[in-house]
Amino acid sequence: MTDNIKNPQVVSREEWLVARKAHLQKEKEFTHLRDQLSAERRALPWVKVDKEYIFEGPQGKETLSDLFNGRSQLVVYHFMFAPGWEQGCDGCSFLADHFDGPNLHLPHHDVTLLAVSRAPWQEFQAFKKRMGWQFKWVSSFGSDFNYDYHVSPSEAEIAAGKMYYNYEEQEGEPGEGPGFSVFYKDESGNIFHTYSAYARGGDILINTYNFLELTPKGRNEEEIMDWMRLHDEYEDAQPTKEACCH
Repeated sequence: MTDNIKNPQVVSREEWLVARKAHLQKEKEFTHLRDQLSAERRALPWVKVDKEYIFEGPQGKETLSDLFNGRSQLVVYHFMFAPGWEQGCDGCSFLADHFDGPNLHLPHHDVTLLAVSRAPWQEFQAFKKRMGWQFKWVSSFGSDFNYDYHVSPSEAEIAAGKMYYNYEEQEGEPGEGPGFSVFYKDESGNIFHTYSAYARGGDILINTYNFLELTPKGRNEEEIMDWMRLHDEYEDAQPTKEACCH
């Protein structure tokens, strides 16, 4: 990226058009490949969810079935907010900034999108208000949900110094991890786990990246998200209406 910015290839409009059309063919190929990959994702086998999970939200205790809110498809974002934390993970917060826009449309297309964290529900209410978010965010505290979907380390993993995450055992001090999981509920009320993605698998949910990728500097980062801040911590940040008295 740096070399291209410092020494760009400047050409005539005609030469630029030739290069642009050549790249357009690659973009079309990528679009078709992405369509194919998405179709293969939808065709993955399902796993029936037999365990009952209890969550706590604004309406009190809810089951996994309740979280669907009358719809057949549920997308759960595993938000990194452990018991005792005062604020959420910066990366998860960056990603969560992209939820309220899609939630204007997803409920009308049979999809419920919400976040789940391991901390007790009351512990992240102040942070949610500070961020000005409207999406539903519930707690899995006291259940096995985070452990079964491999975003929080079990006591055994902490003791062993390694954790199963992103479909492989990873060495190092175990901690909370980001990810999202998708579920389907049929007409009989049976629930199935259809998909989960972790680590950079969540990039697909970050529309800010799609805009950045269009620009000459791209993501312009030495490490993933090293430039990013909580949206109220940028120098020119304005308080949200919900956080006006914070």
